Amino acid sequence: MFGIVRPCSHRLGEGLKTQWMAHLCGLCLALRGDHGQFARVVTNYDGLLISVLTEAQAERTTGWRRTAGPCPLRGMRTASVAQGEGARLAAAVSLVLASAKVRDHVADKDGLLARRPVALAARRVAASWGRAGARTGSDVGFDTAVLVDAVDRQVGIEALAGPGTPLLTVTEPTETATAAAFAHTAVLAGRPGNAGPLAEAGRLFGRLAHLLDAVEDQGTDAASGAWNPLTATGTPLVEARRLADDALHGIRLALREVEFTDGKLAHLLLAHELGRSVDRAFGTSGCGHQDHADGGRGAFGPPQHGGPYNPRSPQSPHDGQNPYGAGGNPFGGAPSFPPPGPGRRGFWAGCAAAIGVCCTCKVCCADEFEGPWSRRKREGCLGNCDCDCSCCEACEICECCECCSCCDCGL
Repeated sequence: MFGIVRPCSHRLGEGLKTQWMAHLCGLCLALRGDHGQFARVVTNYDGLLISVLTEAQAERTTGWRRTAGPCPLRGMRTASVAQGEGARLAAAVSLVLASAKVRDHVADKDGLLARRPVALAARRVAASWGRAGARTGSDVGFDTAVLVDAVDRQVGIEALAGPGTPLLTVTEPTETATAAAFAHTAVLAGRPGNAGPLAEAGRLFGRLAHLLDAVEDQGTDAASGAWNPLTATGTPLVEARRLADDALHGIRLALREVEFTDGKLAHLLLAHELGRSVDRAFGTSGCGHQDHADGGRGAFGPPQHGGPYNPRSPQSPHDGQNPYGAGGNPFGGAPSFPPPGPGRRGFWAGCAAAIGVCCTCKVCCADEFEGPWSRRKREGCLGNCDCDCSCCEACEICECCECCSCCDCGL
């Protein structure tokens, strides 16, 4: 899974978590149903926002949900999943953008893609995804040419960008693509009056996605020599944060103009989880929309997790450090592949357990699971909560608004 909007179950609550999982599974099954099993690998957290927005605007009628059969990715449980044009539009957008991403990696000769046979196979997969996304987009009345055009223009813009080029010039193609996708949800839901504000929200969401990706990758891009918009344009992180906060504020304002039938989940994801994504990318934990004059604590509150605003911390969270902690084990802090001992699994037994944990989606969806090698209890991604508000369990929608009173979203 990938994407910048990654909520935890603690903040979602049971009701909204069920809805969120319905859209995630609905996107996955729409990809499988229209394009085969392999297409499911492009399932992503941000793509499901298209499905969420479509359903949030639509009148409540039957046909928006169906019961899916047992799936290994849900631990062989049945589930109510989203279906219909919203899920199919999300699938089309995900395929086209994944196709563009693969072509970009091939052009950059990243990793194994530097090898000609692998690059050739990747190009074929990318072309297949692009055609598949165009077919599905056409079926729901969405012309994916706007996405393809944005990707093609991105290449040319990056080739010409240099020191002094406005960063928003580089993010414009992404903004245009996401604006078109967000606006089309209003058409599918039968709410054409929502197209304008949703296009604005989509434009700013695309800007945020591009900015946060650049911030998170700047360190690794510098090490590998890959192109990065912040480095190429000479944009400092403080300016990137300002642009991110402005975009977040603009999304909240645009959402106020949208007429929703039930906008709770859409609001939580776009007005609140996006703010947490910004904080996570910049290594801060305070509210990004706080006033910039903050009494010596830094422009965005006390940076409790390091990052570019803490002078005692490395610029990148991975600068010279193992991103998984001292041990280098992606399932916890213990050393990778520890020697067998009481309560621990050996290397091969741990590998088998890791396959089981991943294939049953426990890493993503379970509240907790057993570490494959250490056998210690670990929290799943949706249970990996960074909430710092003691009353957030009681807040169904917006703990930030209702409990902490630090949000300007208007609720």
